[in-house]
Amino acid sequence: MASSSMSSSRGSSSSWTPKQNKQFEEALARFDRDTPDRWHNIARSVSGKSAEEVRRHYEALVTDIKRIETDQVPIPNYGTISNRR
Repeated sequence: MASSSMSSSRGSSSSWTPKQNKQFEEALARFDRDTPDRWHNIARSVSGKSAEEVRRHYEALVTDIKRIETDQVPIPNYGTISNRR
């Protein structure tokens, strides 16, 4: 997921656990951009995160997606696969 190392201006944990990322993804699906108080609603669905933290996490995700779509992310070099027996 996007930018798990983002810093928080509120002093709470800046890292995101897999559980929080899952809660975030589910909340994004429930609360679209037309939802009033969207970030507050999403934050209530993600344990331990503020509205500001979920908004910044979303913005980092959007940035990551744009970088991927514009080929700004290098393709990983996994090397060759050998047959081991």
